[in-house]
Amino acid sequence: MATIALFGAAGAIGKSLVEALKQRGETYRVVGRDRTRLEQAFGQDDKAEIVVWDPEDPASVRAAAARGIDTLIYLVGVPYNHFELHPPTMQKTLDGAIAEGVRRVLLIGTVYPYGTPTMQKVTEEHPRNPTTFKGKMRKEQEELLLAADAAGKIEGVILRLPDFYGPGVEASLLDGVFKAAASGGTADMIGPIDTPHEFVYVPDVGPVALDLAAKPEARGRWWNLAGAGVTTQRELAEIAFRVAGRKPKIRAVGKTMLRVMGLFNPFMRELVEMHYLQTTPVLLDDSALTKLLGNVKKTPYEEGVKQSVAYLQKKGRP
Repeated sequence: MATIALFGAAGAIGKSLVEALKQRGETYRVVGRDRTRLEQAFGQDDKAEIVVWDPEDPASVRAAAARGIDTLIYLVGVPYNHFELHPPTMQKTLDGAIAEGVRRVLLIGTVYPYGTPTMQKVTEEHPRNPTTFKGKMRKEQEELLLAADAAGKIEGVILRLPDFYGPGVEASLLDGVFKAAASGGTADMIGPIDTPHEFVYVPDVGPVALDLAAKPEARGRWWNLAGAGVTTQRELAEIAFRVAGRKPKIRAVGKTMLRVMGLFNPFMRELVEMHYLQTTPVLLDDSALTKLLGNVKKTPYEEGVKQSVAYLQKKGRP
């Protein structure tokens, strides 16, 4: 019987967690809104239990967290233009999990709550001072989990990730770069692209999240997971085109152009308020996490980019 449930499992991080669980021979429950999507992603694995939920229905939330679930890993996404949904969805999930006796919830978080960085390398001691609406909603989401932990209702843990990338990961700043490198097109990027940046390779996240969830001393706080070193978007784009055997073709747009594009594209409009991450990116210090867990595997950028481009090249073959 599954003791780990992945809420919002069909996304990239959920698939990384599933791969880690499969490698460990564990059964697991995947929870999402769309059964067809869940069946396509996990239906071939006899260790997967598929559950469809409606986060607006308390009975549905309880049913998804019931029957022996010990650890709930929260990956639930909301539309990028509706971040106001993050706190209430978290609260409804917590209510259901607590009612069903779930011991621990691990939230996969972002750097948004930190706001504009005041340290060259941001530790967990950095204040959470978001200046954007999205950052404030993510902070409020975190506060609900930490308050439930402080009240002794459930154990709460947060794993904070920077930007991420990997094979088949479309919700990434680098996805267009990899597609252009694989197909021979021009990479459209959000600039400036020479600012120091970091990315975490998605397949590396699953093992770290599972290890963190298993540590009793991890509860009641957030933990940073940094990328495989400091790089730039341009450097990764050059790697992508090089491994594809092509000359780099890059087109970068700045904040002003994002505003113009946002007049016609709602997603681009939503990126404007987060543009500070391109000029003053949050670079994470994860020494606390590595001290807690020991060795944390981080795939070098050269290899991660190579695998991401190869995935698209293979996918594009007849």
